[in-house]
Amino acid sequence: MKFTEEHEWLRVEDDVVVVGITEHASEQLGDVVFVELPETGTEVSKDDEVCVIESVKAASDILAPIDGEIVEVNEALVDDPGKINEDPLGDAWFFKMKPADASQMDDMMDEAAYKAFVG
Repeated sequence: MKFTEEHEWLRVEDDVVVVGITEHASEQLGDVVFVELPETGTEVSKDDEVCVIESVKAASDILAPIDGEIVEVNEALVDDPGKINEDPLGDAWFFKMKPADASQMDDMMDEAAYKAFVG
């Protein structure tokens, strides 16, 4: 897994990249009550706003961590946004994307570097 300074995680599965938020981010947000996901087929550039999350504390945007195309979204989060608090690194992924340039992930943090970053 790779991690961004915006508290997103990326996991490569075959030719797609799965994107979610870290446990640290879900704890900071508090209880998530609403999620707006992107449309599949959307072309995004790094740092584009892709998702909106609303919690009891605040609203946050999820940014595209890399350039690519959204190929799948996790519709289960729309019906049960609380999954983001329950399993942020597992079932609560936000979207899958086909990267335009996977080397954009080369400079991202690994798990040890991310733990140091939030620690």
